[in-house]
Amino acid sequence: MLALALAALPAAAHDLITAESAQAYLARQERLDRIIDGKSPPGERAAALVEMGRMLDEIRDLFNRDVEAHGRVQGLPSNFLMNELRARGNGLDWSASRGRFSANLDYYRSAVKLDPASAAEASFRLLQGWFYDSFTDDPLQPSAQSPAQLAEQIRLAEDYLRKFPGHAGREEATFILAVHYMQAALSETRGQKSGYARMARDLAGEYNHSHPDSLRSATLMALLERVDVR
Repeated sequence: MLALALAALPAAAHDLITAESAQAYLARQERLDRIIDGKSPPGERAAALVEMGRMLDEIRDLFNRDVEAHGRVQGLPSNFLMNELRARGNGLDWSASRGRFSANLDYYRSAVKLDPASAAEASFRLLQGWFYDSFTDDPLQPSAQSPAQLAEQIRLAEDYLRKFPGHAGREEATFILAVHYMQAALSETRGQKSGYARMARDLAGEYNHSHPDSLRSATLMALLERVDVR
């Protein structure tokens, strides 16, 4: 019945999600949900949680591209997919303040708790998802981040970099942690401020030494000037 419903949906040439891709996403969601809710070993369920989070983040990015271009999710297949995911309990969270869909962090949190072997990818996705959702234009002015949440992000990033030196997300996680140190330096009391500013300078310097031609390196150096001035 689902296949028939999707086949009946017309698709415009510019739609980011077609009836075929929507059907593939929903079939994958159903398969992963069975594993997550089943009695498979913790490692298999944790891997399914990570895959579910990554799939929903992929869909979220497509929806957000529609919102940026058209002000709303565009196309019948996309809207069918959005509504069907919500009906199945895997709906995407909408941020009214940011005008876009947010990262699906709960899947990664559950994977970290369920199986340490899945913690590398899940921890990185947690760091990445939270960081880019926490600000709109200026990473030093996060709009929705409490001191407790910032402290948790710093702890998570430090643990990730210490425990998983070979993971593919290490470069980006280092960048994120350096920015979080800067955020802390700008928000903490005088004594703690200097400590976080020093850690930010040290980590930004290490990043710049390892990735001198990276756009992220230039970004860190520019942000660091604002931290040192205050």
